[in-house]
Parts: sequence; structure tokens; C-alpha cells
Amino acid sequence: MSGLFITFEGVEGAGKSTVIQYISNQLSAEGFEVVTTREPGGIEIAEKIREIILNKDHTAMDSRTEALLYAAARRQHLVERVMPALKRGQVVLCDRFVDSSLAYQGYARGLGMEEVYQVNEFAIEDCMPDLTILFELDPQVGLDRISDNDQREKNRLDLEKLDFHKKVEEAYHQLKERFSDRIKSIDAHESLENVQTECETVIRSFLLKK
Repeated sequence: MSGLFITFEGVEGAGKSTVIQYISNQLSAEGFEVVTTREPGGIEIAEKIREIILNKDHTAMDSRTEALLYAAARRQHLVERVMPALKRGQVVLCDRFVDSSLAYQGYARGLGMEEVYQVNEFAIEDCMPDLTILFELDPQVGLDRISDNDQREKNRLDLEKLDFHKKVEEAYHQLKERFSDRIKSIDAHESLENVQTECETVIRSFLLKK
């Protein structure tokens, strides 16, 4: 595949979506063909799975069921949208990918990162990101941002207690150390302008090496 696959990760409320759109605009203005998408979702089937996973009424969902649904949505999304875009040589900017499953279901839910990765190996066929940008943010700050933002989608994960989100943060720190060549972190406590600039700097540095 000749395109570039860039993913964005972080705790809830880190502000990824806004920055992704900014990066998309910047790269598009320079002549790159850019595809922006999200997980779970991005295409019709995966969006329907997203509705099931994140529905606030589905609090009885088993952790393994949740992990399998994420993997299923991921597979369909890859086949329909990501892989074709990469084959066309486009830059794919994706809000969350497999690292989210490792952090949320593998670590925070206690299923085990390796176990969840094995499930996802079957789904992704070695299609891993070229670069992952991790938005580092205090989980409480993220939850406060969500509660203050009437425009933001409120979902089942937002109902989890602070301890759960702290575990997610811990997991991302572990993943950053494990995949330091791929995962680059930025400070999401900064102003939006600073976060956008820092994110753009990381991506441009990566592109220069390609």
C-alpha cells in the first residue's frame, strides 16, 4: 500500500476530532489527497455497529462482546474505506484504531492487551498505522470538557467512572513505550492553536522521513 495511515488516540474529551479536521485542511491545501474517518464507524455497517456499542442503554454489554464488536466494525471499515484509500496513495486520518481496543478493552476492561490484540490481528491483516498521535490529557479534564460541550456526542463510555478512564490513560502510556517508533505524544492540555501546531509539526517531521 502506497498511502499513509495516520491515527489519533487519547482519552475521552482530548479534542482529536477538531484537530484532525485542521490537519486535513492543511494537507489538502498542499496537494495531498486526504481521507478523514473514525472508529468505530466511517462506513454504514460500522456506523450501525457503533450505535450498538456506544448506546447508553446497553450497559449490560459483556466486555468480550464489546471487544468483538469493535474488531468487527474495524474489519469492515478497513475493507471498505481505509485499504482502498491507501491503495490509491491517499493519506488516511483516522480518529481511533486498534490502540483504542488495547487501552479500553484490553487494559481498562481487564481482558488483557495481548488477548485483545490477537482478536484484532485477525481483523486487520497487518494493516497497522504508519504514525499514531497520542493526545495526552488528564482524564478528569477530558470528562469536564465533555460535560461542558453540548454539541459533543455523549455515549456509554462517558458514563464510566473516573477510575476506568485513568486506566485507559495508563494503558496509553504503556503503549507509547512499547511502540515508541510509531506513537508520538502531544500535550492536549494546551490551547487548541498550540495543539494543532504541535500535531502538524509531528506529522511534517514524519513526512520528511518518508
